[in-house]
Amino acid sequence: MTKFSSIYPNIAAWTEFHGWIEIGQDDDAQSFVRALDMGGMVWEGKSKYKTVDAALDDLESALEKILRRLGKISP
Repeated sequence: MTKFSSIYPNIAAWTEFHGWIEIGQDDDAQSFVRALDMGGMVWEGKSKYKTVDAALDDLESALEKILRRLGKISP
């Protein structure tokens, strides 16, 4: 079995060192998947995805860009 962190290293890094993620619909958010930190919403995805994997792939890509911009991963 593959570890989550090997498939989604940027999500794992984000949740371990920087903030948290939320997955699912609620009354306060338009998006299905979100990344947050102590300052609030850092990124939010689309309102619907075909699969949870597609949502996680979108989040992984977005967090890679955010972590790169923060200097937490090399370009």
